[in-house]
Amino acid sequence: MSKDPAFLFYSSDFLTGTMFLTDDQVGKFIRLLCLQHQKGHLRKKDMLKICKTYDEDVFDMFKIDGQKMYYNERLETEANKRKAYSESRRKNRKNKDESSVVNISKTYVKHMENENENENENENRNKNRNRVNIPTEKEFLEYSYTIYKQLGKDSEPFKFALLSKYNSWKDNGWKNGHGKPIKNWKNNLNNTIPHIKGIYNGKQSNKNELSYSTEFQEELARKIQS
Repeated sequence: MSKDPAFLFYSSDFLTGTMFLTDDQVGKFIRLLCLQHQKGHLRKKDMLKICKTYDEDVFDMFKIDGQKMYYNERLETEANKRKAYSESRRKNRKNKDESSVVNISKTYVKHMENENENENENENRNKNRNRVNIPTEKEFLEYSYTIYKQLGKDSEPFKFALLSKYNSWKDNGWKNGHGKPIKNWKNNLNNTIPHIKGIYNGKQSNKNELSYSTEFQEELARKIQS
């Protein structure tokens, strides 16, 4: 089977994930994605050939496998789903009679346009519209810390405020303060973080050190639950 010439590109997710990269870094990142799609996992020298020098922000967009090769997890997932779908369609066409092949051919392009749609999203639309994608507390914090890192800020003073925001959204049925469902929590968090301040002795503060009383923690927790 020839090499797949394309992969599905989610523009909204890409804009969110590269929000704090420079234009130069975005260019390096997209070239590395294309190279991974064509070659597979990348060697460090492949990364450096594109980046010229070690670029921490760009390298952080990739994971390292057991052979110390670099790969972007989201791209690998989407490429594998597309490959599996294409293979299943090929087998279906092979097993159908001639008339069935004609029908499949007419709808094949439409299927391919949506081949990488997440199965859970399909179920949400067709069977369970009330189900939402809620991240774990760890995922929520890790993504928040990534944003603060890219902003050059220490995330520690904001940890308690972030946990409060996470619990507030979760206890509210994963809805924002206006009662609207949170469909893309990363986008919501990107818009919320600029308004979050560190908490110091029960007051919002821009100080680098975080200190608050047990009484204040308990009071805030009660407010979240109310």
